[in-house]
Amino acid sequence: MPGQISIRIDGEYVTAQVGQTILEVARANGKYIPTLCWLESITPVGACRLCIVEVSGVNRLLPACTTPVQDGMSVTTQSEKLQAYRKIALELLFSERNHICAVCVSNNHCELQGMAQKLGVNSIRYAYSFPKLSVDVSHERYVLDHNRCILCTRCVRVCAQVEGAHVWDVSSRGIHSLVVSDMAKPWGEAVNCTNCGKCVNSCPTGALAEKGFAVEEMVKRDGKVTRLAARRGGQQ
Repeated sequence: MPGQISIRIDGEYVTAQVGQTILEVARANGKYIPTLCWLESITPVGACRLCIVEVSGVNRLLPACTTPVQDGMSVTTQSEKLQAYRKIALELLFSERNHICAVCVSNNHCELQGMAQKLGVNSIRYAYSFPKLSVDVSHERYVLDHNRCILCTRCVRVCAQVEGAHVWDVSSRGIHSLVVSDMAKPWGEAVNCTNCGKCVNSCPTGALAEKGFAVEEMVKRDGKVTRLAARRGGQQ
């Protein structure tokens, strides 16, 4: 079959298509690789680094969501080394911002929280940064809480690739990075915002939420977003 190659994942030979990523092939063959920034049919960026895998012959860990498969490649998705590095990445996400689950609208419906439970992260070894971050309530329907943002850029990519509005972007660098709307204007003043809510539903935490929801009430529906993305042809 044209474009078909063979790779090995965790010792098992599987077929793949040229151009697919390790994550796509792994998921198609029932192999679990944790992710937070990845969203089906949306261009991957490798922001969260939770999907790192080992590839034979490569002396560094590679992000499965952005690494294309090659014929004969041998991939390890689960090992003690990977488990340790994934925990580090998750702990750093928690320590960088102010994630207080007990008072979050997405408590018990949060992908970050769920991932911590899945990977066995119940304490943080690093000092919390406790940054003084704002909450943007200027929009009539939605809220942006920078304290809960993990900079996965799902909202940025969904707004650009599915809605086509290009409202969101990331400003500054490093620990000073923030998701901003319309060149750092308050969200309520963003003239390009269509009020569609796709960014809210694609957000894996309580950083983007709909007004009127109390603690534990905000449930995201990213499946609607990914279905729309698939219909638009995905990864534009």
